[in-house]
Amino acid sequence: MKELKKAVAEYATELVMAAGAALVSLGTGMYSIPAGVIAAGVFLLAGAVLSSLGGGGEQ
Repeated sequence: MKELKKAVAEYATELVMAAGAALVSLGTGMYSIPAGVIAAGVFLLAGAVLSSLGGGGEQ
């Protein structure tokens, strides 16, 4: 359980950003399904770019 709490605390920002992207995509998809799929794709691309840029490691 301690490992789970530590992992959630370590990745809290990424988890919140992913949840926000999912909710925006869901809301857009409720308006128009193709627009929701496009929004989800945009968020996935942005997440991949941010992940590949990295940074913020222990120094």
